[in-house]
Amino acid sequence: MNDTYGHRHLAWHETLELHELIAFQANGLIKMKKAVGKIDCPELKGLYLETIRGLETNLRELLAFIPAAPMMEESRDHDDGDRALHAGDLLGFSKTAVRNYAAAITEAATPVLRKTFVKHLLKAIDTHEKAFNYMYERSYYPAYDLVQLLHNDVRNAQKALSMGYER
Repeated sequence: MNDTYGHRHLAWHETLELHELIAFQANGLIKMKKAVGKIDCPELKGLYLETIRGLETNLRELLAFIPAAPMMEESRDHDDGDRALHAGDLLGFSKTAVRNYAAAITEAATPVLRKTFVKHLLKAIDTHEKAFNYMYERSYYPAYDLVQLLHNDVRNAQKALSMGYER
């Protein structure tokens, strides 16, 4: 891959952002595909189907950048199915909660509300740590092994893309 600046691979920081986007969207796609068949409102079902198609397109486009990630090589495959997916959901949810509470604290003018936000933020941080440790200990999230992390992302994204769903 040669871009406008002549680089043949992605920078480390953009590779990490690529990882976050692929992991987030693949997990979301799997959940939406599992849920869409249970939706009985045609308008909402249409929104889900549109979102599913959009996520599939996004993932295909993002996966095209994986070969340009630094140090990509063959890696071991590790798949524990839904357990890893559920743990990833919890990790993503707690990460979003931390971000949302941190932002809310900067807007809080009422001391008792601010104190409540801080208490909730600390719980969200604790949940994130526990979810991360759970995933790390089981190799669902090899945080210190970028190559394995990206291979896990590719496997999960391909699983999401290949899943069938009720239209």
